[in-house]
Amino acid sequence: MPRVTRGFKARRRRNKVLKMAKGYRGGKHRLYRTATEAVDRALCFAYRDRRTNKRNFRRLWITRISAAAKLNGTSYSRLINGLKNADIELDRKVLSNLAIVDPNAFGEVVKTAGSATS
Repeated sequence: MPRVTRGFKARRRRNKVLKMAKGYRGGKHRLYRTATEAVDRALCFAYRDRRTNKRNFRRLWITRISAAAKLNGTSYSRLINGLKNADIELDRKVLSNLAIVDPNAFGEVVKTAGSATS
């Protein structure tokens, strides 16, 4: 009885993996078994790091807001508390961008937040 090589479907599945492994070094982009291992590992890292990325950006925004708040004579925590009390719903991404692009407008936001806490 002849050996069955699984044909079209298996080839399509293998080619999908090899296409994802394009640009990998050595046999990882050429050999199916090593490519499968490398692609599986890469997909795990991609999934994990999509979540880590969100954390890292939030940390960056907080650092920028804190630095800009200190330039305006207040601390980060007082600024955020003042914004909450004043019912100003600006998220950290927008506040960070405002601090970089338009420092004067950020100063006005800080003054408004400061008057809400007093």
